[in-house]
Amino acid sequence: MANDLRISVIGLGAMGAGIAKNILAAGFPVTVYNRSPQRAATLVAAGAKTAASALEAARDADVVITMLSDDAATEAVVFGEQGILAGLAKGAIHIAMSTISEALSARLTLAHQEAGQYFVAAPVLGRPDAAAAGKLFVAVAGPSAAIERVRPVLEKIGQRITVVGETPAQGHLLKLIANFMISSVLESLGESTALAQKGGIAPEAMMDFLTNSIFSAPLYKTYGTIIAKQTFVPVGFALPLGQKDNRLVLQSAETHQVPMPFASVVRDRFLSARAQGYDDLDWSAIARLSLTDAGLVSGKEGWKK
Repeated sequence: MANDLRISVIGLGAMGAGIAKNILAAGFPVTVYNRSPQRAATLVAAGAKTAASALEAARDADVVITMLSDDAATEAVVFGEQGILAGLAKGAIHIAMSTISEALSARLTLAHQEAGQYFVAAPVLGRPDAAAAGKLFVAVAGPSAAIERVRPVLEKIGQRITVVGETPAQGHLLKLIANFMISSVLESLGESTALAQKGGIAPEAMMDFLTNSIFSAPLYKTYGTIIAKQTFVPVGFALPLGQKDNRLVLQSAETHQVPMPFASVVRDRFLSARAQGYDDLDWSAIARLSLTDAGLVSGKEGWKK
C-alpha cells in the first residue's frame, strides 16, 4: 500500500514542519531530522521518530524529503560520511523540495544516479500556512517511475501536482522563475503604493479596489494586504532567502543567456533592504523602499508588528 512507504523529512523549519505533519497524519511512517532537535518535539508527540543524523534518517527510508534553506544546507546533509547519499538504499528516492540552484540540482541528479538511487525535484509554492494545511502547489521533475511512486506522498502535501519534466533541474528552475515573478509583483506593489499615497489615496483603498477586481489572485491579495498595512512580521519568507533566490535566478539567466532586467532591479532592492537592516522582515518589505524613495517613510521605523 502507498502509506507503507517509509518517509524521512530533513529540515523542520516553518515549511518542513508542516509538510512532515501532513505526511504523518496521512498514516505514513515518518522519521524526522533537524540540526536543532527541539523543533521535532511536536512531531514526535504525534508519532514521528527522530534520527541523530541525515545518514540515520536516510538509512531506513524509502523516501527522503529535504526542505532546507539553501544550496549550502542541502549539500551539508546530502554529501559526506553522515549524509543522505551514504545512508540511502539503492532504489530509494530523495525528493528535494528546497529552492536550490540548477547547478546543485544537476549535481544531485548525477550523484544519486551513480549511487543507484533516484532524485526528484519537488519545490513548492505557498507560505507556511499553506504548508500546514497541505495546500501547497508542487512542481515535480524527475524520472517518471519515481514520480509515480511518490505521488501519494506529494498529494498529502499539495493541492496541485504539476509534472514539469524528467530532468530535476527543470523543477528547480521553474521555482526560481516563480519566485522572480513574485518579487517583481512585490516591487510593483511598492511603487504603486508610494504613488497612491503621494496622490492622497489610502493604500488600503487602493488594494481593496485592485484585489477585488482584475488583480484578484491570492498573490496580490496576500501581499497587497501586507504592504498596505506594512505588516512585515510575522515572516512568511525571510528577506535574505528572497535575495538568495534572486541571485540564483540571475545565475540561471546568465547560464541560458536570457537578459532579465526586472530581476536586476529587484537585486538592487534586496541589497538596499539588507543594507538598511531588513533581514528580520518578510521579503515583501522590499516594497517599503519605494515609500522611502518617495519621502513617505524614513528607514526601518514605522513598520508594524
